[in-house]
Amino acid sequence: MDRPPVVPVGIIVASFAAAFVLTGLPMAGWAAPWRPPWVALVLLYWCFAVPDRVGVLAGWGCGLILDVLVGTLVGQHALALGVVAWIARRIYRRVRLLPLWQQGVSVFGVMMVDQIIVSWVTGMRGLPVDALTHLSVPLAGAVVWPWIFLILRRIRRRYQVE
Repeated sequence: MDRPPVVPVGIIVASFAAAFVLTGLPMAGWAAPWRPPWVALVLLYWCFAVPDRVGVLAGWGCGLILDVLVGTLVGQHALALGVVAWIARRIYRRVRLLPLWQQGVSVFGVMMVDQIIVSWVTGMRGLPVDALTHLSVPLAGAVVWPWIFLILRRIRRRYQVE
């Protein structure tokens, strides 16, 4: 009797760890608004690729780690990434069928939702919100998406993450 495929959780965790490292790397002041949302992109990929394994709870947990990493209000990114994972779980069947450039457009829309939630919480705290990041972060995410997709798909296939 065939056993169901085992998900190499270590591969998924390692990809999130790499996203956290990329998020924590210093950038020049002028380039900081254009930093791709690495954790959100990796979360999107795994929600599209293995939606039964990675979902809202993973988004929430990654958001809490991201809040601690970047020093924001605990729960700010957790809320945003939880919503991102929820949206990804709702649209993954349609998005997986699209060519990469159209997936990038979908990713842009989801990253806009992420950025709006993060900016909303920041504004509710009475802190200034950078208007440039409303568009630059989702745009950077959409531009980087094809590479994220291709790299993680290759890793997923090599290690048979099902």
